[in-house]
Amino acid sequence: MKKITIAIDGFSSTGKSTVAKQLAKALGYVYVDSGAMYRAVTLFAMRQKFINENLFDKQALLSKLDDIDISFKFNKQLGYAEVFLNGENIEREIRTLDVSKFVSQVATISEVRAQLVKQQQEFGAYKGVVMDGRDIGTVVFSDAELKLFMTASAEKRAQRRYDELIERGDDVSYEDVLKNVQSRDHIDSTRQDSPLSIAKDAIKVDNSNMTLNEQFEFLLKLSEEKIREVSAK
Repeated sequence: MKKITIAIDGFSSTGKSTVAKQLAKALGYVYVDSGAMYRAVTLFAMRQKFINENLFDKQALLSKLDDIDISFKFNKQLGYAEVFLNGENIEREIRTLDVSKFVSQVATISEVRAQLVKQQQEFGAYKGVVMDGRDIGTVVFSDAELKLFMTASAEKRAQRRYDELIERGDDVSYEDVLKNVQSRDHIDSTRQDSPLSIAKDAIKVDNSNMTLNEQFEFLLKLSEEKIREVSAK
């Protein structure tokens, strides 16, 4: 069977990363979390005091882009690759609400997007990759054989994110998480550079009322059908 590229786009907290990991594991493909890369840059900016509630020094961040090394290392125990920033495992730290507050702002910077898109395209040069994000099907892999666009109501997504953070032990409120989801939706959809949008040939999947298993089984079926279709040509 031929290998394909699977691009998964969609709004925040729609479970893109979760199902992308599941699909990659089931198909024996490489998984790349593009959103984690933007979160890594955001964490770097926060640590360097380039961004906080009161300021965002974009030029300072741009002057340090060459100092940012992002890599993925597979964790056998977890069953997926964790994110490293300059050699440090930051998988847990980048998933906090604090990072979520600023990541969409960082992602609006054209120079940041250009650098990360180049890396992402290199990751998927040999097919057999599942990548999720905001512009994978429209920009990074506009020629992907299978494009999926995940969506759900803001309230459903906020509840899922809230439950996830509480389970991790984070001290957050549902209202703050919902506000963050709505804010990120607005920034992601209205930014000038590669705004969040559904590719013309993407399959829209509303998972508001799907369980994780139902979502996985549905998307695995779509993936396997597309692989058979491409292999038959």
